[in-house]
Amino acid sequence: MSRPNIIDLYKAEKHTVKFMQFGEGNFLRAFVDYMIDVANEKVDFDAGVAIVKPIDYGNLDAFKKQDNIYTLILRGVSEGKTINESRIIKSIAEVMDAREDYAHMCETACLDTLRFVVSNTTEAGIVFDDTDKFELEPPATYPGKLTKMLYLRWKAFNGAADKGLIMLPVELIDTNGAKLKECVNSLAKLWGLEENFIAWVNECNIFCNTLVDRIVTGNPRDEKEALCEKAGYDDDLMDIGEPFGLWVIASDRIDEVKAELPLDKAGMPVVFTDNIKPYRERKVRVLNGAHTSLVLGAYLAGLDTVGDCMADTLMRKYIDRAVFDEIVPLVPLPLEEVKAFAASVMERFENPFIRHQLLSIALNSVSKWRARVLPSVIDYVNTNGKLPEVLTFSFAALAAFYSKGERDGVKYEVRDDAAVIEFFAENSALSSAELIAKLVAREDFWGMNLGELNGFADYAAAALEDIRTMGAKAAIEKLLA
Repeated sequence: MSRPNIIDLYKAEKHTVKFMQFGEGNFLRAFVDYMIDVANEKVDFDAGVAIVKPIDYGNLDAFKKQDNIYTLILRGVSEGKTINESRIIKSIAEVMDAREDYAHMCETACLDTLRFVVSNTTEAGIVFDDTDKFELEPPATYPGKLTKMLYLRWKAFNGAADKGLIMLPVELIDTNGAKLKECVNSLAKLWGLEENFIAWVNECNIFCNTLVDRIVTGNPRDEKEALCEKAGYDDDLMDIGEPFGLWVIASDRIDEVKAELPLDKAGMPVVFTDNIKPYRERKVRVLNGAHTSLVLGAYLAGLDTVGDCMADTLMRKYIDRAVFDEIVPLVPLPLEEVKAFAASVMERFENPFIRHQLLSIALNSVSKWRARVLPSVIDYVNTNGKLPEVLTFSFAALAAFYSKGERDGVKYEVRDDAAVIEFFAENSALSSAELIAKLVAREDFWGMNLGELNGFADYAAAALEDIRTMGAKAAIEKLLA
C-alpha cells in the first residue's frame, strides 16, 4: 500500500508576502524559513516567503507538488538531552524561477507588503561583475538581480522613503551586507541609473551584516525511506539540521530592523546588534578554532570523526583544555556568555546523528590555522607571557600531518593551495627543527614570522619530534601529562 503525500495530510497556510528569498536550498529552509514559521505561530507575524530560484540549475517541481510545505527534523544534543523533533514548515507562500517567471519576480519586488530580502547564493554570489547588464531579464548575477528589483520598486513607488527594504544576506563572508551594498552601488553607477535612485538605495534601504550558525545535513537520502515510513507520508523536501541555531543581525539602524523582525520574541536564537565583530570572532575562535586545533593530531592518533574524538577520553581532555583554557578566556565578550557558547559547541561535536569526517575538515588547514587559531595564540602570549601549549602543539600536528601523508601504512590526500603543497613536498624530509624553522618563517602562510613569538618554534619542533618518534597518541599523552 502506497503512502500518502505530505499535502494529503497537511494543508498550506496563507500568509502576507513579506520576504523575497533568493535561494531555495536546504540551509535557508532549515534556518530562515523555519524561524519565520515559528514566529507566524507564536507571535502572529503573518509573514510569507516568496522564494526565487536564482540560477538555472535544478527545478521547483517538489515545491509545486507539495504546495510549498515540508518537514524539518532537528536532531542532536542540547543541554545534555538528545533532541529529535519534527515540524511541518508552512511559511513559504510561493516559488518562482528567476528566468521563467521573470515578470512575476518583478511584480513581487514591487509588492506593498514586501519588507525583507534574504539571500544565500554562496560566497561567490556576492560579487561585482562588470559584464552584467541591466537589460537582461533577469541580470546574470545576484547583485544584478537585486539592483534591478530595487530599481523597479523605486520607480513603482515614486521613490517613497518608506518603501525601502531590509536586506538579510546569509552568505558566509565577512560584512556580507556591506559587500552586497557595495555591489549594488557599483552596478547602479555602471548602468547609469539615476542619482536619486542611488541616494534612495543608500538612505532608505538597510543592508544588514549577518552571521549564521547551524549545521544542516539536508535531504536524508540514506534514511529517507525509513523517515517517511515513520512519518506516515512521502516528502521530497524533507530537511534535517541540528537543534543549535544562531543568527546575528547587525546594522547601524538595528532598532528599525528589530522592530520589524520579531523572531526573538518568538524564542528564536536571533541576536540584534550594532557590532557583529565579537560574535564572528567567538564563532571563528571557539567553533572553528576547536575543529582546526583538534582534527590533524586526532587523525594521526587513529580517529576518524569528530564524534570519535568526543568519545575518546584523551582527545576530549585535549579539546577541553584547548577551548576552555586557551581560547575562551580571550574572546572579547562576557566570559560566562563565551563559556556557555563553548559548552554548546561541545554538545554539537557530540551529535550522534552527524558523522563529521576529520579528513574533510582537514582541507586547507594552513589558511584555517592562520585565521582560526593564530589569533588566540597571539592573544594568549600577550596576556599570559607564555605559549598556549595545546594550540602550539596543534601547529606541530599540522606539520606532521602535511609532511607524513600516511597513517598506519595507508596514504591520505593532503589538500591545500599549490604553494603549501609545494613547500611540504620540498621540506618534509628535513629534521623536525629544520622543518619548523622554515615553516614558521613563511610569512605568506601566516601573515607574520611565527619565529617572533618567543619560544614558539622550539616548542613546535619538540612537539613535532615527539609525534614523529612516539606517534601522535603518545605525544598527546605526554602533552597533557
